[in-house]
Amino acid sequence: MESEQKKSARTLLWSVLLSAPGPIVLGLSLTVGHSSTQLADFTRRTVELLALVVSCALYLVTNRPEQMDSRRKSSLERKGNLFVGVIMCLSGLSMLLLSLLFGREQKGDVIPALVIAFLGAAVNIYFWRRYAGLHRKQGNAILRVQSRLYGAKSCVDLCVTATLAAVLLLPGSTFSYALDFASSLLVSLYMIFCGVKTIYEHKKC
Repeated sequence: MESEQKKSARTLLWSVLLSAPGPIVLGLSLTVGHSSTQLADFTRRTVELLALVVSCALYLVTNRPEQMDSRRKSSLERKGNLFVGVIMCLSGLSMLLLSLLFGREQKGDVIPALVIAFLGAAVNIYFWRRYAGLHRKQGNAILRVQSRLYGAKSCVDLCVTATLAAVLLLPGSTFSYALDFASSLLVSLYMIFCGVKTIYEHKKC
């Protein structure tokens, strides 16, 4: 690999490593906290981790030192991005259903989820800027999708952080309930939007 390709591969690997603890911590925190935003965020991060693993594997395969046929490389990138788009849509739809069915019971302890959301926002903003820079230099389809994904993730994490902070500071209030519900819907719609856009861009051969 050339220098820029090595940087991109390392960035993808670090993305996977730094994203892996999120679903685990959020999954454990769901045993003590029951915010619908928290549940939606757990589902989102789990799906995004799977999408990152697929994207990382595809980038490593399509950018090996030995030259790959350009048509095969393009086909693999397209199929990988289509897969990412499909699982994001399915995840968004399932989260939307959960948000609509979730009751107004006590939310429990949301501190672990709040910490993950805050740290996630900081990390995602960094990777958003990094992927954008790498895409400008290489024009790689996988890096373009990751740049868009991390840009949206940054916005959602900031929204989730604000929502969980409200749930923590104003437990049981109408405001925190409404904000929690609205935020979970936003996360769901974000996943569907990104998935549909990715599928639309890569549906053609």
